[in-house]
Amino acid sequence: MSATAKLRFINVTKPRPLVAHVQLAREPVNAFHAEFWEEYAAVFDNMREWFGDIRAVVLSSCLPKVFCAGIDFEDLLDLKNSTSSDPARTAVALRRHVLSFQAAISSPERCPVPVIAAIHGVAYGLAVDLIAACDIRYAASDTQFSIKEVDVGLAPDIGTLARLRHISSNASLGAELAYTARTFSAEEAFRLGVVSRVVEGGMDEVVRESLSLAEEVALKSPVAVTGTKHLLMHARDHSVSENLEYTATWNAAMLQTEDIFKAVRAARSKGREGVNFEPLPTDIVPPASKPSTKPKPKPKL
Repeated sequence: MSATAKLRFINVTKPRPLVAHVQLAREPVNAFHAEFWEEYAAVFDNMREWFGDIRAVVLSSCLPKVFCAGIDFEDLLDLKNSTSSDPARTAVALRRHVLSFQAAISSPERCPVPVIAAIHGVAYGLAVDLIAACDIRYAASDTQFSIKEVDVGLAPDIGTLARLRHISSNASLGAELAYTARTFSAEEAFRLGVVSRVVEGGMDEVVRESLSLAEEVALKSPVAVTGTKHLLMHARDHSVSENLEYTATWNAAMLQTEDIFKAVRAARSKGREGVNFEPLPTDIVPPASKPSTKPKPKPKL
């Protein structure tokens, strides 16, 4: 997908300053097929290039009763239709497909700004993969979760199992939910540690609270926030000593930012002085060295 393509399954708006609202919008239940997840990845991988100075993102659904019901069954069944009769060649093709799917659903992790999942209603199967790749997760009190894959004959393979132990505090309960595919409530997800807050109500209420959080984050230094996200991702996948050494190298550069002086000055004024942090660049190539191609239009908000 390119920036010239119209978004078919996702709506993107900027309802608050510096905040993008990404809504899943494939009726009737936001079931994911290949075109949907390719578009999903393109949006997050090009967030600032396409939509400008974005410093926090809220991911939600535009369907009042459903966040995401999982994978499109027709798309799943199509995987059985191999062009080769040789099992090894079929396996190579299937592996390539799964890796591409995994990379797409992991795109919120690659997005340089925090992504907040605002979950409500039905959140089954792939929905858990989606939210597990987000930085923060809020759930409406009406949310019903299920790690549904074992009920359709497969092990979860798009991110839930890889991330569950990192985002939950109860490995035993997480395993129980993955093995049984039973539904669990927003309150149980909170006890598991999968969500950090349960918001009373449904779609409108959880989106409103998530946007308020995103707006608060967006007011901070983008150097600090982007750096914090990057270092949190690094810490998850490395030892403490490795992360400390990496952080020292990272901050050897980032401590030179003018944002520190602006933030300290604002703190000393006890909130009387607002801070206007400059946006991060979206392109480090000097204009004179860019290829002489006609600029492509961005998707309209």
